[in-house]
Parts: sequence; structure tokens; C-alpha cells
Amino acid sequence: MGVRPLDLLDLDGLLSDEEREVRALARRVADEHVRPGVAEWYENGSAPIRDLAAAFGKAGLFGMHLTGHGLAGSSSVALGLACMELEAADSGVRSLVSVQGSLVMYAIWRYGSEEQKDRWLPELAAGREIGCFGLAEPDHGSDPTGMSTRARQEGGDWILDGVKTWILNAAIADMSIVWAKAEKGVTGFVVPAGTPGLRTRDMGSKMSLRASSTGEILLDGVRLPESARLPGARSLMAPLSCLTEARLSIIWGVLGAARDCLDATLDYAASREQFGRPISGFQLTQAKLADMAVELQKGFLLALHLGRLRDGQDRPLRPEQISVGKLNNVREALRIARQCRTILGGNGILRDYPVMRHAGNLESVLTYEGTSEIHQLSIGQKLTGLNAFAR
Repeated sequence: MGVRPLDLLDLDGLLSDEEREVRALARRVADEHVRPGVAEWYENGSAPIRDLAAAFGKAGLFGMHLTGHGLAGSSSVALGLACMELEAADSGVRSLVSVQGSLVMYAIWRYGSEEQKDRWLPELAAGREIGCFGLAEPDHGSDPTGMSTRARQEGGDWILDGVKTWILNAAIADMSIVWAKAEKGVTGFVVPAGTPGLRTRDMGSKMSLRASSTGEILLDGVRLPESARLPGARSLMAPLSCLTEARLSIIWGVLGAARDCLDATLDYAASREQFGRPISGFQLTQAKLADMAVELQKGFLLALHLGRLRDGQDRPLRPEQISVGKLNNVREALRIARQCRTILGGNGILRDYPVMRHAGNLESVLTYEGTSEIHQLSIGQKLTGLNAFAR
């Protein structure tokens, strides 16, 4: 039997002992809490989110790259490796960690008041409470500048009206980070569950990310005190910086889905015989396996480079840097999943193998937090100096 895909170039030698330990921890958590049930969760369209949150919180996986308030302050690379192991189990499960830590917690950590940090960060980090991040809207996905949700001041309070959609864990969250247009620009708010005027609903009929909860946030005259506003968020750049932070987890995570597909395919091809020998002995199959392994190595090196850049500076990566990573790694991971399905043939669509589930999930990852087209335009703008988004 040959080596595993990521062993080809001895890439482990590029990681520190701490990073390898975090990766091993995340792999154990995934093996114990996710893999035994994830195929059934996916088929049933639901997952034990509360139980998973508690397990992930106990392992310290939520907001592990943040500092203070009892948070670990691990490296971005360590977080990325953890996300890779979680997404090797399932993209929806990895999304739980990305949204909780790199969107919700990061928004409070960077833009919140000390009171907000003290109230929410420890509970979110422990997985005792679950948060969601309300930015996308029914008519404004790729163009958040057209945001329709409004926040107006009335006396000393704020009144919020609008709808947010495609929000992970909206229907079960204990709190929401909601972004709204105010008189002086886009503003963020911490909205606890149960606030009058706040309703959520689950979005059913998903054919992807089925081992997760996706929903809508409906705001009808939601009254909030000034203390609910994120004081450091003063423009659209605030939520966009949160997305930049979370996209690094995606860049790493999709490598896990691709690796899991390729691992399963290597095992299958070694045992599946046609024309009197294993199909892994045929030239066409080996060509496919070689090409996929090469793309996986390249994706890992790209993620590692971006992670090291992030760890070497106090600010998020530049948008075009993140766009290169998400565009390449998600696109190649999806191609790997589809190619693996061809090697498995008809068996590739069975739940007994993870390939079709990963492929279905990656179709969503290709779209959320910036479609491939949006990231192409981000890179194109940097290359040409011309803004193709302009009206």
C-alpha cells in the first residue's frame, strides 16, 4: 500500500509540535463525536448541534486563535489544521467552528465593549451558548452594500427591522450578531434570543450541508439598548473583516474534505478489481490519483503560507490574498471530490462512502462567504487597478 496523499512531500515537517498536537486533538474529537453519526445526520437533515458545541468547547476549538478572556491565543495555522480535521469529517460541522469562533466571537472580540466580551466570549468559547452571524439578506448576498436591514435611534434605544437569510444556526442560536444600516453607516448589534420582535425559522429542503442548521433571522421593531451595539464597528468594513478572518478557516477546511475523499478512494481503488486486477493498477486511475494528490499538496502549501502571513502580522490578510486561497482551494477540493466519485463509479453515490456527501457540501462552500466569481473579481481588481464591481 502506498503513502497517504499529504505524505508525498513530507509536509508535516513544516509544522511545529504545537500545531501537530492541535491537529491530533481535532482529529480525535472528529473521530469520537462526528464520524460515527455524520452519515445518518446528513441523510436525516439534522445534527446534534448542542452536543457538538459542548464537545468542541471542551476541546477548546471555539475562538482558539483569539486572546484574553480565557482564550487560548493559538496560531492561525493551528486553527486551520483543526478546521481541516473537522471538515474531513463534514463541512457543516467545520462551519459550526468557523462561524462561532471566526465570525461571532471575532466580531465581539474586535469590535465589542468590555462588557460584551465579558458576557459572551467565555460562554461561546465553552460551547454553552451558540451564536450566529446575520449579514446576508434575501436580496443582498454578494452585494452587502445594498443591505436593507435598518437600525434607527429612538430615544436612547435602537430599533431594528429587516431579514437575514442563509444564517448558520439562526434557529437555535442563543444570540445573534446582526448588521444593519444606520444613519452614520453599517453598525453591528448583539441580539439575545427571546428579544421581542426577533423571530427565527429553519430553512428546510437543503440538499447540501445537511448535517447543520441553516435559517433566517426576522427583525420586526426589535428594540435594543445602546449597550447592545458593537461600539468599534462603524462601517461595512467591520463585517467584511470578520468574513476575511473566517475565510482562512475555509481555505484550510476544504483540504480536509478533499483529503478524506482521496483517502477513501485510494482504499477503494486498491480493493476494487476489474479485468482481473485492482483498478488502482490502471494507468487512467493512477493519472487521476496523481493529479488530485498534486492539487492537494499545492492547496496545503497555499493555506500554510497564508496562515504564516496572518500569524506574522497584527491585521487580517488583504482581501485579494484571502481570495486567492478560497478561490483555489474550494475549487480544487470540489474537483477532487467529483473526480473521486468517478473512480468509485456507482458506489460513489452511496452513503457508505463519504465522497458524495463531501461533494454536496463543497457545492455550498463554493458559494458562501464569497462566490468564485466574487473572488475572481477581487483578484482582478488588484491586478488591474480597475473595480469591476462598480455600477
